[in-house]
Amino acid sequence: MNAKANKQGLFIHWRFVLVMAVVCLVFTALVSRAAYIQVIAPDKLIYEGDLRSIRTKTGYAERGVITDRLGNELAVSVPVRAIWADPKHVADQNSLANREAWAALAKVLDTDVDSLQQRVSNPKRRFVYLQRQVSAAVADYVTKLKIKGVYLKPESRRFYPTGEVSAHLVGFTNIDDHGLEGIERSYDDWLTGEPGKRKVRKDRLGRVVEDLAVIHQAKKAQNIALSIDQRIQAIAYRELKKAVAETKATSGSVVVLDIETGEVLAMANSPSFNPNNRNEFQSYRYRNRAITDSYEPGSTVKPLSVIAALERDHIRSNSMINTSPGWMQIGGRRVRDSRNYGEISLTKVIQKSSNVATSQLALKVGVEGMLDTFYDVGFGNDAGLGLVGESGGQMPQRRRWSDFELATLSFGYGLMVTPLQLAQAYATMGAGGVFRPASIIKLQQPATGERVFEQNKAQAVLEMMESVIQDGGTGQKAAVPGYRVAGKTGTSRKAVRGGYGDDYVAIFAGVAPVSKPKLAIAVFVNEPQTDRYYGGDVAAPVFSKVMQGGLQYLNVAPDDNTSQVVQLNGGNNGET
Repeated sequence: MNAKANKQGLFIHWRFVLVMAVVCLVFTALVSRAAYIQVIAPDKLIYEGDLRSIRTKTGYAERGVITDRLGNELAVSVPVRAIWADPKHVADQNSLANREAWAALAKVLDTDVDSLQQRVSNPKRRFVYLQRQVSAAVADYVTKLKIKGVYLKPESRRFYPTGEVSAHLVGFTNIDDHGLEGIERSYDDWLTGEPGKRKVRKDRLGRVVEDLAVIHQAKKAQNIALSIDQRIQAIAYRELKKAVAETKATSGSVVVLDIETGEVLAMANSPSFNPNNRNEFQSYRYRNRAITDSYEPGSTVKPLSVIAALERDHIRSNSMINTSPGWMQIGGRRVRDSRNYGEISLTKVIQKSSNVATSQLALKVGVEGMLDTFYDVGFGNDAGLGLVGESGGQMPQRRRWSDFELATLSFGYGLMVTPLQLAQAYATMGAGGVFRPASIIKLQQPATGERVFEQNKAQAVLEMMESVIQDGGTGQKAAVPGYRVAGKTGTSRKAVRGGYGDDYVAIFAGVAPVSKPKLAIAVFVNEPQTDRYYGGDVAAPVFSKVMQGGLQYLNVAPDDNTSQVVQLNGGNNGET
């Protein structure tokens, strides 16, 4: 019995020793492993843990604001949300079984549930956009659906408060907030900020639990103040749109320049488009015709022909020119006036728009003199606004010139200019012969400019152009009550293959007030389809309304005491 008890006690003892040995061995192994992990080789597990928890968080950089010269917003960024999905989380959570929630999501996104679920059916894809730029109401609705794997992220959408009025100039962006047209495209880098990037640690629910480091410091976007005065822009667009509609014209453009600075105060085109509605984004609508389209300027260059002769002392401001018998034979071809004006002064040459007289002046000045005069006022070169698509027009380049080609150059055929270039030419005459580069950005101080004409001769031509608006002139409808106006009409026949067709461009360009010129305006109405297609009938009334509103909004004092001043009835919408 004792032997049996001793044997059993010995077995229990060895079993206890064995268990203790195993426990000690396991404890030693655990301690050794922990020591190895914590002291000798911790990097691998830290790396594995970091792969699961450390993420790069990208901030949000709002696009810069575009304003007019008075601070009125022309383009702003509105916060919206994007709906996206992680197909892996969708598959892991088996969310596709929740047909009701997905059906509700498909309905609010205006799609069918099958196609929506098909887009998130591949778990290897970790990011899929379901809808971009949704409103706050839609975003809140999606949040309440609580669909696993479907998330929201902040983004912005560009909004244009002035709509179609300034659309061509301001332009628009794509869905990723990159500029596609106008200022938005030309100054895209300036308007686009750089979002900041941070290294953070997240828990399994995606919540940030630790901010580790800044990877890239955010760079704030820059705002842009344009030279545009939205009040004048509204008037220009309204009057142009009305004229294009009434004459059933193909298109039209208006450019308003500040003579003292060279700044563009208005640049309007018709037809236009609403940049807030992407369904209207058609190429023929969003082209900025004021800087991209060029036309033969017709009689609007006749004041330049006169000033070219004055600058080279071929004539004097009181010279007389014989235009009898109302036509002139040049190289086997005839240049005609509408009737025989006989011997007329330079003032009458401009007032009656005599082709015969300007042809005689051009033959005296010569090809080089005429071309140099045109180049001096900016023809043949783009105005340097920095806008995409800006045209430099077209100046003829010939080795040999016939007298007839030179003669036609004097009354605006054989060269092509944009509305902006013509406005700039008239601004140069209005500035007393000083050419200033045009600017679409608000200037802190005006450019010095370059003198290209003698001041007294430029002033003399300006006073001659006053007669165009007075009794007997071709541009009486361009008159502005209370102000002395100098301008010139033009009705240019459009070239077709093999000659000229039956379509016209109605043009009027001018400056006011003559005593101290402030604004230069060029109006183009392309292909009017009614029996009223002359510049004096179609473009001159637009000029009158825009000039009247512009001068009074800028508080320019009237300088004509012979006519009654018409006051504007307040407001910033350009209503008269």
